[in-house]
Amino acid sequence: MTYRPALRSLLLGSSLLIAITLPAIAQETDAEARLPSVTVTAQKVEENIQDVPISITTIADEKLDVLKSSGADVRFLSARVPSVIAESSFGRAFPRFYIRGIGNTDFDLNASQPVSLVYDDVPYESPILKGFPVFDLDSIEVLRGPQGTLFGRNTPGGIIKFDSAKPTNEFEGYGRVSYGNYNTRELEGAVNLPVFTDELSVRLSGLYQERDPYVDNAYTGEKDRYEGFKELAGRAQILFTPMGTDFSALLNVHGRSNDGDARLFRANIIDVGSNGVGAGFDRDTVYFDGDNFLEQDSHGVTLKLEKGLTDAIKVTYVFGNEQATIESRGDIDGGFGAAFLGAGNFGPGFIPFASESSGAVDALHQTTNELRFAFDDGGPLRAQAGVFVFDEKVAITSKSFDTLSPGRPVNGIATRQNQTDSTGIFASLAYDVTDKVTLSGGARWTDESKDFVVERTLGPFGSGPFGPVSGSVSDDQVSWDVSATYQATDDLNLYARVAKGFRGPSTQGRLVFANDVSSANTETVLSYETGIKSELFDNRVRLNADVFFFEFNDQQLTIVGGLNNTVALFNADKSEGYGFEADVEAAPIDNLFLTAGLSYNKTEFKDDVLLAPGCGGGCTMLDPAVYAADGVTLLGYNISGNAFPNAPEWIANATARYAIPLATGELYGYTDWAYKGDTNFFLHESAEFGQDGYWEGGLKLGYKADAGYDVSAFVRNITDEEALEGAIDFNNLTGFVNEPRTYGVQLRWDF
Repeated sequence: MTYRPALRSLLLGSSLLIAITLPAIAQETDAEARLPSVTVTAQKVEENIQDVPISITTIADEKLDVLKSSGADVRFLSARVPSVIAESSFGRAFPRFYIRGIGNTDFDLNASQPVSLVYDDVPYESPILKGFPVFDLDSIEVLRGPQGTLFGRNTPGGIIKFDSAKPTNEFEGYGRVSYGNYNTRELEGAVNLPVFTDELSVRLSGLYQERDPYVDNAYTGEKDRYEGFKELAGRAQILFTPMGTDFSALLNVHGRSNDGDARLFRANIIDVGSNGVGAGFDRDTVYFDGDNFLEQDSHGVTLKLEKGLTDAIKVTYVFGNEQATIESRGDIDGGFGAAFLGAGNFGPGFIPFASESSGAVDALHQTTNELRFAFDDGGPLRAQAGVFVFDEKVAITSKSFDTLSPGRPVNGIATRQNQTDSTGIFASLAYDVTDKVTLSGGARWTDESKDFVVERTLGPFGSGPFGPVSGSVSDDQVSWDVSATYQATDDLNLYARVAKGFRGPSTQGRLVFANDVSSANTETVLSYETGIKSELFDNRVRLNADVFFFEFNDQQLTIVGGLNNTVALFNADKSEGYGFEADVEAAPIDNLFLTAGLSYNKTEFKDDVLLAPGCGGGCTMLDPAVYAADGVTLLGYNISGNAFPNAPEWIANATARYAIPLATGELYGYTDWAYKGDTNFFLHESAEFGQDGYWEGGLKLGYKADAGYDVSAFVRNITDEEALEGAIDFNNLTGFVNEPRTYGVQLRWDF
């Protein structure tokens, strides 16, 4: 195992930080330096984060505001939390999350993910729902490890939980406006209105983000053509709490409009024999002969009803309905022309063949219902039980285009209809065996079925139709968890947890580029975790850490690209991972606040032989080739022993805020840094399709007045790091890259 200089720097810096701050902590006595408690709802009830036997990280308040500066979308979470990576080949529309290396590289519009996003108690299962903008939030909670008992299917890696700021009985709100380079404009705000004191309140919040295009198309001569976007989102909440009752009703109506460009795939920006962006990379230029756009709309409604049946029993009902459409089209080969047209008629670099495609969700309807009962009479026993029902209908159209003919006519069309139904029944309890020992556990039974119809009405390059093909997959599973917590001291908790999670069976039928519908059986994971949660030095340092091991059976894997522009599903018999996570928060002296996070994730496919296709893009394969008995026919490459895709071993992050008090407010500086370790993008390993570890950082300087306003200047990706975030391997050495350096000014007013 080798440590890169960046990691050594982090470890050295951490050691120096501890050496400097611990004496100061020991000497500091002012109560202002103490850390506030953190309340989470990871187990669907409010608890102190230190009492929950789960590995959790939260992001809230100023840190959340800083990380999403300059029009950032939800992918700002990547490497900002231990063991968490976020990336997308769809840009802002379709983020893919990985926790502890567990994720799914599938880019298709009906892909299932092993990391669930839960927004205001409603799971967002479709990939096009997961990118809903982040604004006016109480907090983001990241729960690592299987969460199948309380949150159900598709949570083997964990969940990311978003909780909106709720209506209150006070008149309050905020407004935030910022302007940055690339003519980036952002408006965000919320107002809370107490309509009837203690009975009816309304909270209205919204977000507007827009950036002008700045990337030129050197092939067509268009200037400032790509990388623009316009995002508009809003939320209206009404909270009804009638006097004299313990009943509440919260109605949440929300929506989103996202228009701009699809992900820019850049041909041959990777040099043969090395990874990362190559020597000739130019962030401001592409060479496209195809079209590129993205249009997305979604809206939904959530209704949450709560009623105390007795002093000890509360019932909660949550209804959610989400609807969405999207259409995206991109130049997949990332260049122009094709090699068979002759020298000088293709580029940049070698383009074997042209590829342009689009995907559209013509209609998505997701409906969820959850009814749960919670018991807590103040005694040693606490319990929850409930039922959850999920229904999803989605219609998808995929197309390919002939970019070499006038007008770029359609040369392939495939349609899909998917119906998913899932029912879960769950129960959990916690019991205080003594005043120091708590045992807890729970189980959930889930019954899931998926029905699909796939039809190719026009085959690639005008070939005949295929289908319709219909079918169904189904399974029922029991997920569970057990844990024990020991309160060693008032400030130190030890815990251990064992949990089983699963992801239901999946199907994939992108027949515009293939002739078969692929499927994968249910995957299950068994996870073991133990950790500590501590508050040290009179609550001036909060240190939480854990170690874990997990083992998959029948892990669902996705072949992305390889030989063509499609995806295919299959299962690995056995795979596993292990590692650790640590989160530190410290307030060593007045006006100084520090955070740091570090994780190590070692993942590996453990089959004796696990075959996958290699790359078709001129790469240098590193996995051993496997041939048929004739010694000539290539069956594939053995990927057993490889790490999971998009699963860097090391992730690190740190922030520091220091303020100088003034008579009317404070001057402050806030810096944040994140390290994403060496990353391989595919199931196979090659010399080209990966990225060495790198740091990204930001800085914010400002003045915060006691009167409620805050004026600041910020910069993101301060070193202007250029790095690959992903690649396409079936045609040429194509990649897509991280965000450039952005900077600007911001004014915020809280009232």
